[in-house]
Parts: sequence; C-alpha cells; structure tokens
Amino acid sequence: MTRICMIGTGYVGLVSGACMADFGHQVTCVDILPERIAAIERGEMPFYEPGLDVLVAKNVREEHLSFTTDLATGMAEADVVFIAVQTPQSEDSGEADLSYIWEVGKQIGACLVD
Repeated sequence: MTRICMIGTGYVGLVSGACMADFGHQVTCVDILPERIAAIERGEMPFYEPGLDVLVAKNVREEHLSFTTDLATGMAEADVVFIAVQTPQSEDSGEADLSYIWEVGKQIGACLVD
C-alpha cells in the first residue's frame, strides 16, 4: 500500500484520489476550500461524475480515503504527492497558467522535513 497525498479535489484530483484509494492505497486529498471539503465529506460531489459519490463514500468508510485543508497533514506520511490544481488557460495566449502549480510547489517545499 502506498500513502498518497492528492493536492486538489477538482475533476482530476478527486477522481484520481478516489480511484487510487479503491485500488487499496491510503489517499489524503487536500484542498484550500474548506466548504468544498465539507461538502465532499457530506457526500456532495463538486461536479457530476457517474458513481463518484458511491466510490468516495465506500473508500471513506473503509478508511482508504480522507480529506483535509491542511497540506502538512496531508503530506505527513505520504510516499507520493500529486499536484492536481487548476491550470486555467490564458485569454491572451491560450497558454496554461501555471501559477497555482508554482504556489503549491512552494508550499510543498515548506512542508518537507529531513
């Protein structure tokens, strides 16, 4: 079993995290929006994906999947960290805005310990 920290609970992060948990890994999903985490924990998915609510509920119940707004908590025992935050497209050039990824990278660095 691998301990995974999934940063972001959007389309990529939540679905990937739930699927990895269903494979038997220990997954902690981290998001900066407390209202989003609270809604997911109540069983309210932030978008429609068939069967996602059932998959999330099953893996939370089996203690393979958990949620937090605290990055240090999510990373505490992680073997692997995935960054699944938004990369909105620039209106001018059409390029991906990587500023959220860079910011999360800085926060991950601050959480690393020897």
